[in-house]
Amino acid sequence: MRGIDVSHHQGKIDWQRVAANDVAFAIIKATEGGDHVDDTFAENLRGARAAGLAVGAYHFFTFCRPGADQAKNFISVVPRGEPLLPPVVDIEFHGNCPHRPSPAELNAELLAFLGPVEAAYGKPAIVYITDEAAPAYAAHIPVRPRWLRSIAMPPGEGGWVYWQYLDTGRVDGIDGDVDLNVLKGGPARLSELFASAPDSSSSGTPRSP
Repeated sequence: MRGIDVSHHQGKIDWQRVAANDVAFAIIKATEGGDHVDDTFAENLRGARAAGLAVGAYHFFTFCRPGADQAKNFISVVPRGEPLLPPVVDIEFHGNCPHRPSPAELNAELLAFLGPVEAAYGKPAIVYITDEAAPAYAAHIPVRPRWLRSIAMPPGEGGWVYWQYLDTGRVDGIDGDVDLNVLKGGPARLSELFASAPDSSSSGTPRSP
């Protein structure tokens, strides 16, 4: 099943046209770092929902703010108690702080982010890591389902959920390029990921995707 990920870079989106162009889900940038909010997130979330898409939110993880601060930012912006795809944390060098933490440092800050976020939304988060950052960090960060970027060839059969196969895609309703992705699995898998989280207050443990 095909989906897109978007941010303010895509500008004004006609979500009804997007949904009619073989797009089933949208993952929308919500936050970055400890205080930045994407100024199109709320509008995109409303529009994509109204068009019938399964929607989710992602956070751009910066290297120069504590993970706990970044979790607070994400939780303050992304609504709870309604169907959402699992939260996504985006790890990349481009556009990030110049300081690059050691693998141990990044692992610790990611855990500080993932703990509150997964408790808030009742689902394990999905980790997106770019080809550039993966050699330094992929083997050392917390084990979570992955969103893989592979433009040249399909990914293997490992534990990925989304595959970003094009970053210069075109979709009706969006002016310019947009990232195109596929979900591993069919409509039932998408429905499972998108479902409202069960009340995990009794166990404190999110279910596995």
